[in-house]
Amino acid sequence: MSGDVYSIKCWFEGHVQGVGFRYQTVAIAKGYDVTGTVSNIDDGRVFIHAEGDQAEVTAFRAEIESEMSSFIRRTEIKNATSPRIYNGFSIS
Repeated sequence: MSGDVYSIKCWFEGHVQGVGFRYQTVAIAKGYDVTGTVSNIDDGRVFIHAEGDQAEVTAFRAEIESEMSSFIRRTEIKNATSPRIYNGFSIS
């Protein structure tokens, strides 16, 4: 289990598409030791899957919520511990 990392899956709802949310998320990720992906989904939400040290991932998510708070109406979060699957952080 030593190869496992903390991971979160977040779904952001609100006026989150067409406002640079994904690009801002990638920019924020550069300040943290996290890997993962961000994408628009068909129902109008933005999905983020991020992984890394729990403190880093938690701080990363908190900064997204702070920086993009005017666009976010609701957030759903699921966390887990699992093997790392990403290299870097990107838009998908």
